[in-house]
Amino acid sequence: MTEEVILALGRQTIMTVLVTVGPLMLLGLGIGLLVSIFQATTQIHEQTLAFVPKILVTFLGLLFLGPWMLTHLKVFAVLMLEFMPEVIR
Repeated sequence: MTEEVILALGRQTIMTVLVTVGPLMLLGLGIGLLVSIFQATTQIHEQTLAFVPKILVTFLGLLFLGPWMLTHLKVFAVLMLEFMPEVIR
């Protein structure tokens, strides 16, 4: 197994992680920002107010984006299985 193959696999792994998890992270970041602005303007500093909306939005995002994420993970799994003979050598 050459260095180029290892670097390509690593690069593909990082891109797959960023593509699949990125939208959920952005949803959580966006709702967290909105809740923080709401808490700052109303001076309500309840801890559950910060966590519950993030959890709900993340689960809703996972519900809607789950099939899309699964297709990306399946493509990545097939790619890894195709590289398996290269790794064994």
